[in-house]
Amino acid sequence: MLTKKPQTHKQQAISGVSPGFESIVEELYPSIAATGIGQVLNNLYESVPVRIWGIKLSHAFALPTAPLGMLIYLAMKVVGERYVVTNRAVKRVASLGFRLIQEVPMAQIADVSIDPDSRQAFYKTGDVRLTNTNGDTLLLMRGVPYPERFQQVINETRTAKRQTAAALATINARH
Repeated sequence: MLTKKPQTHKQQAISGVSPGFESIVEELYPSIAATGIGQVLNNLYESVPVRIWGIKLSHAFALPTAPLGMLIYLAMKVVGERYVVTNRAVKRVASLGFRLIQEVPMAQIADVSIDPDSRQAFYKTGDVRLTNTNGDTLLLMRGVPYPERFQQVINETRTAKRQTAAALATINARH
């Protein structure tokens, strides 16, 4: 007969996430739109607004320039960076390895916004800006694909961090 072993640790509210350990919530690589050449390509692809069968005529430039785009993409994977959201901070990390470039603790983030002038229609990207309570930029993440979704991830993680801290403070006050 099998017997059930007694549980030696507390159950977690979310599997794999604990307030005592840093856990990755999301990791994202910027688009080639974050580079100057990527911005030039976006302008080229959006230069002719005429549509044929629902497709912009200028999107025809994408095929001949695809090798250039692939070269930039590969270079960014080797010498570029990635953005990592954890349950404690938002980080800029080197593409290869774990070299930390910049880190902003969740507690310092007052606002997460998308720079309206940074939008690039062809790549569906934008720049996400983290600011403190004084309005100072803490971190600018360029070329973020689908920036609204990434903004939401950061906001939800920040809210969860604050709620967890408040709940832990209440629990600790009971002792």
